[in-house]
Amino acid sequence: MAEPTLLVVEHEAGAPAGWLGDELEAAGCALDVRRPYAGDALPGVEATGSLDGVVVLGGSVAAWDDVAAPWLPDTRTLVRAAEAAGVPTLGICLGHQLAAKALGGDAAPNPAGATVAVLPVCWSGEAADDPLFADVVGTAVGVHWNNDVVAALPPGARVLASSPDGAVQAARLGRHVWGVQFHPEAGPDIVGRWVQEDGGPYVDAGFDLEQYLADLREHEAALLDGCRRLARSFLALVGGAVNGR
Repeated sequence: MAEPTLLVVEHEAGAPAGWLGDELEAAGCALDVRRPYAGDALPGVEATGSLDGVVVLGGSVAAWDDVAAPWLPDTRTLVRAAEAAGVPTLGICLGHQLAAKALGGDAAPNPAGATVAVLPVCWSGEAADDPLFADVVGTAVGVHWNNDVVAALPPGARVLASSPDGAVQAARLGRHVWGVQFHPEAGPDIVGRWVQEDGGPYVDAGFDLEQYLADLREHEAALLDGCRRLARSFLALVGGAVNGR
Protein backbone atom coordinates (compact mmCIF):
# COMPACT_ATOMS: atom_id res chain seq x y z
CA MET A 1 0.00 0.00 0.00
CA ALA A 2 1.23 3.50 -0.79
CA GLU A 3 1.70 5.88 2.10
CA PRO A 4 -1.81 6.49 3.50
CA THR A 5 -3.04 9.98 4.26
CA LEU A 6 -5.35 10.54 7.18
CA LEU A 7 -7.67 13.50 7.39
CA VAL A 8 -7.39 14.97 10.90
CA VAL A 9 -10.03 17.41 12.13
CA GLU A 10 -8.54 19.70 14.78
CA HIS A 11 -11.03 21.82 16.75
CA GLU A 12 -8.61 24.15 18.54
CA ALA A 13 -4.91 24.88 18.63
CA GLY A 14 -4.52 23.54 22.16
CA ALA A 15 -5.85 20.08 21.25
CA PRO A 16 -3.58 18.77 18.47
CA ALA A 17 -2.96 15.19 17.38
CA GLY A 18 -0.02 15.03 19.81
CA TRP A 19 1.34 11.58 20.55
CA LEU A 20 -1.13 9.94 18.19
CA GLY A 21 -0.06 12.12 15.30
CA ASP A 22 3.59 11.42 16.07
CA GLU A 23 2.99 7.67 16.11
CA LEU A 24 0.96 7.69 12.89
CA GLU A 25 3.64 9.67 11.08
CA ALA A 26 6.40 7.44 12.46
CA ALA A 27 4.51 4.47 11.03
CA GLY A 28 4.61 5.99 7.54
CA CYS A 29 1.32 7.88 7.47
CA ALA A 30 0.81 11.44 6.24
CA LEU A 31 -1.58 13.71 8.13
CA ASP A 32 -3.83 16.20 6.36
CA VAL A 33 -4.73 18.39 9.35
CA ARG A 34 -7.78 20.57 8.80
CA ARG A 35 -8.38 23.43 11.23
CA PRO A 36 -11.92 24.66 10.53
CA TYR A 37 -11.71 27.12 13.43
CA ALA A 38 -8.99 28.83 11.35
CA GLY A 39 -11.00 28.70 8.12
CA ASP A 40 -9.97 25.32 6.68
CA ALA A 41 -12.70 23.55 4.71
CA LEU A 42 -13.67 19.95 5.33
CA PRO A 43 -14.16 17.56 2.40
CA GLY A 44 -17.64 17.34 0.99
CA VAL A 45 -19.63 14.13 0.92
CA GLU A 46 -18.61 13.44 -2.68
CA ALA A 47 -14.92 13.45 -1.71
CA THR A 48 -15.17 11.31 1.40
CA GLY A 49 -14.88 7.98 -0.42
CA SER A 50 -11.38 8.89 -1.58
CA LEU A 51 -10.10 9.36 1.99
CA ASP A 52 -7.88 6.70 3.55
CA GLY A 53 -8.98 7.39 7.12
CA VAL A 54 -10.37 10.09 9.41
CA VAL A 55 -9.44 11.17 12.93
CA VAL A 56 -11.64 13.72 14.73
CA LEU A 57 -9.87 15.26 17.72
CA GLY A 58 -11.10 16.77 20.98
CA GLY A 59 -11.87 20.30 22.03
CA SER A 60 -13.59 22.38 24.67
CA VAL A 61 -16.78 23.15 22.73
CA ALA A 62 -19.90 21.06 23.36
CA ALA A 63 -20.74 18.56 20.61
CA TRP A 64 -24.13 20.22 20.10
CA ASP A 65 -22.98 23.87 20.13
CA ASP A 66 -23.13 24.68 16.43
CA VAL A 67 -23.26 28.40 17.22
CA ALA A 68 -19.92 28.45 19.03
CA ALA A 69 -18.37 26.09 16.47
CA PRO A 70 -20.24 26.45 13.16
CA TRP A 71 -18.13 23.72 11.52
CA LEU A 72 -19.62 20.98 13.73
CA PRO A 73 -22.49 20.15 11.31
CA ASP A 74 -19.92 19.59 8.54
CA THR A 75 -17.88 17.41 10.89
CA ARG A 76 -20.90 15.26 11.69
CA THR A 77 -21.68 15.03 7.97
CA LEU A 78 -18.08 13.92 7.37
CA VAL A 79 -18.46 11.12 9.91
CA ARG A 80 -21.71 9.91 8.35
CA ALA A 81 -20.17 9.98 4.88
CA ALA A 82 -17.07 8.11 6.09
CA GLU A 83 -19.25 5.42 7.65
CA ALA A 84 -21.25 5.06 4.44
CA ALA A 85 -18.09 4.90 2.32
CA GLY A 86 -16.29 2.37 4.54
CA VAL A 87 -13.56 4.82 5.62
CA PRO A 88 -12.05 3.94 9.04
CA THR A 89 -12.79 6.77 11.45
CA LEU A 90 -11.67 7.44 15.03
CA GLY A 91 -13.19 10.09 17.28
CA ILE A 92 -11.43 11.29 20.42
CA CYS A 93 -13.33 12.96 23.31
CA LEU A 94 -15.31 15.68 21.48
CA GLY A 95 -14.73 13.70 18.28
CA HIS A 96 -16.18 10.62 19.97
CA GLN A 97 -19.27 12.58 21.00
CA LEU A 98 -19.66 14.13 17.53
CA ALA A 99 -19.40 10.70 15.92
CA ALA A 100 -22.06 9.32 18.23
CA LYS A 101 -24.39 12.21 17.39
CA ALA A 102 -23.66 11.90 13.68
CA LEU A 103 -24.72 8.26 13.64
CA GLY A 104 -27.93 8.66 15.61
CA GLY A 105 -26.80 8.81 19.25
CA ASP A 106 -26.44 11.78 21.55
CA ALA A 107 -24.06 13.56 23.91
CA ALA A 108 -24.76 15.52 27.09
CA PRO A 109 -23.07 16.80 30.25
CA ASN A 110 -21.92 13.92 32.42
CA PRO A 111 -24.42 13.51 35.28
CA ALA A 112 -21.48 12.52 37.49
CA GLY A 113 -19.77 15.85 36.79
CA ALA A 114 -16.54 16.81 35.10
CA THR A 115 -13.88 14.13 34.67
CA VAL A 116 -10.34 15.46 35.01
CA ALA A 117 -8.16 12.54 35.99
CA VAL A 118 -6.07 9.59 34.92
CA LEU A 119 -8.65 6.81 35.20
CA PRO A 120 -8.74 3.05 34.76
CA VAL A 121 -9.98 1.92 31.35
CA CYS A 122 -12.60 -0.73 32.11
CA TRP A 123 -12.56 -2.87 28.95
CA SER A 124 -15.44 -5.21 28.17
CA GLY A 125 -14.97 -8.80 27.05
CA GLU A 126 -16.08 -7.81 23.54
CA ALA A 127 -13.12 -5.46 23.17
CA ALA A 128 -10.74 -8.41 22.89
CA ASP A 129 -12.37 -9.35 19.59
CA ASP A 130 -12.77 -5.84 18.20
CA PRO A 131 -10.70 -5.10 15.07
CA LEU A 132 -9.48 -1.77 16.48
CA PHE A 133 -9.21 -2.40 20.20
CA ALA A 134 -8.11 -6.06 20.36
CA ASP A 135 -4.46 -5.00 20.65
CA VAL A 136 -5.25 -2.06 22.92
CA VAL A 137 -7.05 -3.81 25.79
CA GLY A 138 -3.81 -4.01 27.75
CA THR A 139 -4.05 -0.24 28.18
CA ALA A 140 -4.96 0.05 31.86
CA VAL A 141 -5.44 3.81 32.26
CA GLY A 142 -6.49 6.78 30.16
CA VAL A 143 -6.20 10.56 30.37
CA HIS A 144 -9.56 12.28 30.85
CA TRP A 145 -10.42 15.98 30.59
CA ASN A 146 -14.10 16.30 29.82
CA ASN A 147 -17.42 17.66 31.03
CA ASP A 148 -19.59 15.82 28.49
CA VAL A 149 -20.04 12.18 27.52
CA VAL A 150 -21.93 10.05 25.04
CA ALA A 151 -25.42 9.89 26.55
CA ALA A 152 -27.03 7.59 23.97
CA LEU A 153 -25.36 5.21 21.55
CA PRO A 154 -26.23 5.03 17.86
CA PRO A 155 -28.31 2.04 16.79
CA GLY A 156 -26.18 -1.11 16.75
CA ALA A 157 -23.23 0.51 18.56
CA ARG A 158 -21.34 -1.44 21.22
CA VAL A 159 -19.70 -0.20 24.40
CA LEU A 160 -16.19 -1.63 24.58
CA ALA A 161 -14.96 0.19 27.69
CA SER A 162 -16.63 2.12 30.50
CA SER A 163 -15.32 4.70 32.92
CA PRO A 164 -15.56 3.97 36.65
CA ASP A 165 -18.64 6.24 36.78
CA GLY A 166 -20.34 4.18 34.06
CA ALA A 167 -19.83 6.61 31.16
CA VAL A 168 -19.00 5.25 27.71
CA GLN A 169 -15.21 5.24 27.55
CA ALA A 170 -14.69 3.46 24.22
CA ALA A 171 -17.17 2.21 21.64
CA ARG A 172 -17.63 0.88 18.17
CA LEU A 173 -20.14 3.43 16.96
CA GLY A 174 -20.68 2.05 13.45
CA ARG A 175 -19.24 -0.53 11.09
CA HIS A 176 -16.27 1.75 10.36
CA VAL A 177 -16.39 4.34 13.17
CA TRP A 178 -14.92 4.06 16.68
CA GLY A 179 -14.66 6.51 19.53
CA VAL A 180 -12.77 6.95 22.80
CA GLN A 181 -13.71 9.36 25.56
CA PHE A 182 -10.16 9.42 26.92
CA HIS A 183 -7.21 11.18 25.29
CA PRO A 184 -4.62 8.73 23.91
CA GLU A 185 -2.90 11.65 22.17
CA ALA A 186 -2.34 13.81 25.25
CA GLY A 187 0.95 13.60 27.12
CA PRO A 188 2.35 15.91 29.81
CA ASP A 189 3.04 18.79 27.40
CA ILE A 190 -0.52 18.99 26.09
CA VAL A 191 -2.20 18.38 29.44
CA GLY A 192 0.16 20.84 31.11
CA ARG A 193 -1.08 23.46 28.66
CA TRP A 194 -4.69 22.61 29.48
CA VAL A 195 -3.94 22.98 33.18
CA GLN A 196 -2.26 26.32 32.65
CA GLU A 197 -4.81 27.80 30.25
CA ASP A 198 -8.09 26.16 31.27
CA GLY A 199 -7.53 24.78 34.74
CA GLY A 200 -8.86 27.67 36.83
CA PRO A 201 -12.50 26.55 37.02
CA TYR A 202 -11.45 23.01 37.90
CA VAL A 203 -9.18 24.21 40.69
CA ASP A 204 -12.09 26.32 41.98
CA ALA A 205 -14.25 23.19 41.87
CA GLY A 206 -11.77 21.31 44.04
CA PHE A 207 -9.72 19.35 41.50
CA ASP A 208 -6.07 18.83 42.43
CA LEU A 209 -4.45 19.45 39.06
CA GLU A 210 -0.91 19.14 40.38
CA GLN A 211 -1.73 15.61 41.51
CA TYR A 212 -3.36 14.99 38.14
CA LEU A 213 -0.14 15.92 36.34
CA ALA A 214 1.86 13.78 38.77
CA ASP A 215 -0.42 10.80 38.02
CA LEU A 216 0.03 11.38 34.28
CA ARG A 217 3.81 11.43 34.60
CA GLU A 218 3.73 8.28 36.72
CA HIS A 219 1.78 6.45 33.99
CA GLU A 220 3.42 8.18 31.02
CA ALA A 221 5.21 5.09 29.67
CA ALA A 222 2.03 2.98 29.79
CA LEU A 223 -0.06 5.76 28.25
CA LEU A 224 2.40 6.19 25.39
CA ASP A 225 2.48 2.43 24.82
CA GLY A 226 -1.32 2.41 24.61
CA CYS A 227 -1.23 5.23 22.10
CA ARG A 228 1.28 3.32 19.97
CA ARG A 229 -0.94 0.24 20.03
CA LEU A 230 -3.96 2.28 18.99
CA ALA A 231 -2.03 3.94 16.15
CA ARG A 232 -0.84 0.56 14.81
CA SER A 233 -4.32 -0.94 15.01
CA PHE A 234 -5.94 2.02 13.30
CA LEU A 235 -3.41 1.99 10.48
CA ALA A 236 -4.04 -1.74 10.00
CA LEU A 237 -7.73 -0.95 9.51
CA VAL A 238 -6.85 1.84 7.10
CA GLY A 239 -4.61 -0.50 5.10
CA GLY A 240 -7.29 -3.16 4.94
CA ALA A 241 -9.91 -0.69 3.79
CA VAL A 242 -7.66 0.80 1.11
CA ASN A 243 -6.59 -2.59 -0.21
CA GLY A 244 -10.18 -3.75 -0.27
CA ARG A 245 -11.36 -1.01 -2.63
